[in-house]
Amino acid sequence: MKTKDKEYESIIQELRDVAGLKDIKIRFEKGDFSGGYCILKTERVIIINKNTSLKRKAIVIAMALKEIGIEDIYVNPKIREIIEED
Repeated sequence: MKTKDKEYESIIQELRDVAGLKDIKIRFEKGDFSGGYCILKTERVIIINKNTSLKRKAIVIAMALKEIGIEDIYVNPKIREIIEED
């Protein structure tokens, strides 16, 4: 595994932790979609195509968390910067 892959795995785990603080589940599914934030019945979910790269998975989670808003919780500054990027 490349060092970059390990970095993305670490970032994804931290993003998952932030999602957990916001009571949002993350699901990795197969299909022809890129993923994003949605509400299924009463459950808030970020769905990610499990066949995409680690980088793309991190981007999708970060974009969804930016859409949801993380202003009300503490987030590691490095992870906050990733989420708030345009």
